[in-house]
Amino acid sequence: MNLVIINCSPRMKAKSNTNMIINAFAAGYTKTGNTAEIYQLSEMGSWEEIRKAFYNNTDILMALPLYVECIPGIMTEFLETLEPKVPAEGQKATRLSFILQSGFSEASQRRCCEEYLRVLPGYLNCEYGGVLMKGEMFVTHLLPVPAVDKVLEPFVRMGELFAREGEFPEDEAAGFNGVEYSSRKTIILYTLMSPLQKLFFRVFFKKMGCRGSLTARPYEKYIR
Repeated sequence: MNLVIINCSPRMKAKSNTNMIINAFAAGYTKTGNTAEIYQLSEMGSWEEIRKAFYNNTDILMALPLYVECIPGIMTEFLETLEPKVPAEGQKATRLSFILQSGFSEASQRRCCEEYLRVLPGYLNCEYGGVLMKGEMFVTHLLPVPAVDKVLEPFVRMGELFAREGEFPEDEAAGFNGVEYSSRKTIILYTLMSPLQKLFFRVFFKKMGCRGSLTARPYEKYIR
């Protein structure tokens, strides 16, 4: 079985946590002889090629980071260029599945986007193949190799499972998603660690090329 995987992150491939997840997932998926084609929405010059892959294949996976509780804008823009699929005579319906990752640890943060992804396939005349959700993925591409391998290993296993099932079984996907809400103890711990987190983010965003203050509000003067 051939699986078309579309990275819906706006980040360039080299800096994309989503792309790292996709590569791990594809490694598991292809272990038993399946094949996978990986495309990047961030490479906008390839959108025509991605559309052709969407229309010419019946097993499609979209992987995306959570953006303001829903899908990234670049994914919205791409979806608006698609027409509902019309299967050829005798061809099976397309199954559209998703991987949704975020920096938030709480599963509740991803529920709004999950509901949207449940209905999205219907608009494209596709079947829903489930959504695999995982939090605490924000700094994945900054970790040393051994730590990255440990973080991504579960995605390799889920790729193997997806190859067997052709979709994400709800019970397996639910167990992958983490806690629904953080415990009171965890919230207190995060509060105590807040100064250290702010220091970390200053260093992190400096490495990412940020030269201004993290508290800057450059558009405030335009708000009445």
